[in-house]
Amino acid sequence: MSSAFNAYTALALAIVFEVTASAFLQQSAQFTRPWPTLAMVLFYVASFYALSVAIRVIPLSIAYAIWGGVGIILTATVSFVLFRQMLDAAAFVGIALIVSGVVVINLFSETSVH
Repeated sequence: MSSAFNAYTALALAIVFEVTASAFLQQSAQFTRPWPTLAMVLFYVASFYALSVAIRVIPLSIAYAIWGGVGIILTATVSFVLFRQMLDAAAFVGIALIVSGVVVINLFSETSVH
């Protein structure tokens, strides 16, 4: 497998771990519940480790943009599904702009690794 494939796989794992950590952050109740707090810390550490693996190949600015952008979308989805937190129209527009930015970077930037 190519190093780019491995880097994007690591980036995908970093995103999944970050979203999972954010869900446990909600469940930690401001760090008053020990098990969700511990899970949150472990998933954030795993996320940053996987992100560090990804940036061996993918430029940091590109990897971080994808990590943040896709993470926001998935976190909003998880928030809706698990916690019934609704977004308003402005939030949807903002998320759409973030998605547009990630698409532009991946399709048109010569900086990103393909």
